[in-house]
Amino acid sequence: MDAALLAVARATKGFMPEDEGLALHEAGLAGGAVGPLLEVGTYCGKSAVYLGAAARAAGTVLFTIDHHRGSEENQAGWEHHDASVIDPRTGRMDTLPFFRRTIERAGLEDDVVAVIGTSVTVARVWRIPVAFLFIDGGHAEDVAMADYARWSGFVAPGGVLAIHDVFEDPADGGQAPFHVWQRAVADGFTPTSTTGSLRVLRRAG
Repeated sequence: MDAALLAVARATKGFMPEDEGLALHEAGLAGGAVGPLLEVGTYCGKSAVYLGAAARAAGTVLFTIDHHRGSEENQAGWEHHDASVIDPRTGRMDTLPFFRRTIERAGLEDDVVAVIGTSVTVARVWRIPVAFLFIDGGHAEDVAMADYARWSGFVAPGGVLAIHDVFEDPADGGQAPFHVWQRAVADGFTPTSTTGSLRVLRRAG
């Protein structure tokens, strides 16, 4: 991955260690060789830099979906809350300006397409098959499962599915992404790699 893009990713707010980000980039390259990439859960754009770089290298685009109001675990009083992303005018989280600046700094504005809205709402009208799907939205059980249920069917044969924050041991983190991974395996996705909490799978061709 380009050193300048890696520097932008390092400087961007988010919860993805660099080894996981680089593994995500590699998975995005594999999917991008087949078609467009799609990410559920943008936050401030850290993972979108890794995936946007992969999309550009593969000659495709990344669609990244988020309402930019923060997931449950990002709200005040929760472990991953960051008061600096609160809009003082409304008192609500608003990560969209941070995302826009991230993608501008990375020079990826022609490679990353922001879709502003909830995952479930966007999925109701989505019709485009994708070659790569990254699930990293809300981690509540119902939200994570809804993201998988709504989007996994769009992964083309031979396409790649990546899931973040997968922890088998409840002591390490919430279980919803792990349950999503288990469901994906039961649905026929084949696990191909694990890097930290990032799991990558592939749909049969």
